Amino acid sequence: MSAIHLPDRGPFSLLVLGGARSGKSAYGERIVAESAARHIYLATAEAHDGEMQERIAHHKSRRGEGWHTIEEPLAIAKVLRSRVGEGDVVLVDCLTLWLSNLMAAERDVQAAVDDLLMAMSACAARVVFISNEVGWGIVPDNEMARRFRDEAGRMHQRIAGRADGAVAVMAGLPLVLKAPPGQS
Repeated sequence: MSAIHLPDRGPFSLLVLGGARSGKSAYGERIVAESAARHIYLATAEAHDGEMQERIAHHKSRRGEGWHTIEEPLAIAKVLRSRVGEGDVVLVDCLTLWLSNLMAAERDVQAAVDDLLMAMSACAARVVFISNEVGWGIVPDNEMARRFRDEAGRMHQRIAGRADGAVAVMAGLPLVLKAPPGQS
C-alpha cells in the first residue's frame, strides 16, 4: 500500500525523492498504477549508451502495458502545459536527469525551474515527480559536480514547496515528508 494516495482528479503534484536504487521510481509507478486514469510516463532520459538503454528497458518492462510514454529531455514544462489533461496521471522520471540535460545544453537552470513551477500551478493533471536526492553524500571534488548537487538541492526545495506532497524513499520504504491536505 502507498503512503500517499492520489486524488481521483487533478490538479495534484507529488515529489518523490530517493537515492540510487532506493525504489523511488517503482514507488511512483505503483502510485500512478493505482489510478484508473490514463497513465503517462514523461521520460527525461536519453539512451546515449548501452548501459542507459538497459536501464530504460528495465523501467519499461517493470511498468508493463497501459502506459503512454512521452520522451522529453528538456521541455517538460511545455508537456505539462500542452499534452496532459485533468483526467491524466503523469509520472515524470526523473528531475535530476532533466537537470543534467539542462546543464549539458547550457540552459538557464533557474529559468527552467521557474517555468516548471508555473507549469505545475497551471497543470490540471495529477503529476508525480521522481528525483534523486544527491545532497547527503560527500562534497564532490569538482566544480561541475558541486554545481549539479547545489542546483538539485535548490530545485528540490522549490518543487517540494509547491507540491501538494513529498515522499522520501529509502530501501524501498516511503517516508512522508509533506502530507497532502486530508492525508496523514
